[in-house]
Amino acid sequence: MATNPRRSVLYMPGSNARALEKARSLDADVLILDLEDAVSPAQKAVARDQVLAAVTEGGYGRRELVVRINGFDTEWGRKDIEAFANAPISALCLPKVESAAEIHAVVQVLQQAGANANLKLWAMAETPRGVLAVSEIAGAHPRMDAIVLGTSDLAKDLRVPHTPQRLGMLTSLGMCVLAARAHGIDVFDGVHLDLDDENGLHTACEQGVELGFDGKTLIHPKQIAVTNQLFSPSSDTLARAEKIRLAWQAAEAEGKGVVLVDGRLVEALHVEEAVRVLAIAEQISARDADL
Repeated sequence: MATNPRRSVLYMPGSNARALEKARSLDADVLILDLEDAVSPAQKAVARDQVLAAVTEGGYGRRELVVRINGFDTEWGRKDIEAFANAPISALCLPKVESAAEIHAVVQVLQQAGANANLKLWAMAETPRGVLAVSEIAGAHPRMDAIVLGTSDLAKDLRVPHTPQRLGMLTSLGMCVLAARAHGIDVFDGVHLDLDDENGLHTACEQGVELGFDGKTLIHPKQIAVTNQLFSPSSDTLARAEKIRLAWQAAEAEGKGVVLVDGRLVEALHVEEAVRVLAIAEQISARDADL
C-alpha cells in the first residue's frame, strides 16, 4: 500500500478541456481523468487525444494522475491502453472488472506496447460478479495497485437504495476492503451523488474511514475539502502514533521486549501502523506545501 496521500480521488471528464485545466489547481490528491462514463461515444477519440496532451504537458504538481479507460471489450479500450502505455501517469483505471483474466488481457496489451514498468492498474468493482471475484482481481498481477468501488452501478445491480447507512452495500464494501488488505493494495470508496448534501458527505466519509477505505472517489471539486479533512489522520491519532514510535525505539535501545503506552501493550504490528500513519501525515504536509 502506498504511503502517499490518496484521500480525495476526483473524477474529471476527459472531453472537457476547461476541467482538465482547472484540475491543475484543485486540492485533490488524485485525479481520475475519465474517458469512459463522462464521455459520449462521439467524443471518445477526441477525449483520448486531449487527455494525453494534458498529461504530457504536465503542470499537475504532486497530484497523482490516473486515466479511466473504456472497457477492454469496447471499440475504444485497446486504443486507450496503447495510447497511455508510456504516458506520464500513475495508473490506468479499468471499469467494471469481473475477473482476473481481464487484468491479464490488459497487461498483455501493455507488454506489447512496451509499457512503462511503473504503470499501475486500478480495477473498479461495480458489479456483483466483480465483487465476488475481487480477491482474485486484486492479486491478479504486480501492476495491480488499487480497487475502486463503483457504488452507483453496484447499487443498481444489487437493487438496494442509496441510504446514509448503505446497509445493502456493506457486505460488498467489506469484501473489497478485505481483498485490498489481503493483497497489499489501496481501496477507494464510491462517490456521494448529492452535491448539496455536505452533511451526507461528511457521514459517508466517516463511514468510509471506519470501514477501512484509504480515500473516497468524488464527482465535484466542492467535495474535496471535507474528504481531505476526514481521511487525514486526526491530531489525536498522530500524537498516539508518535508516542508508540518513540516508546518502541526507547525499548529497543534498552533491550526491553515489552512496551507499554498509556498502560496498553504495544507490539510490532502497532508500530508498523504508527509508522505508516506518520509517513502519510508527512506526505500530506509536503503535498500541501507544494500545491
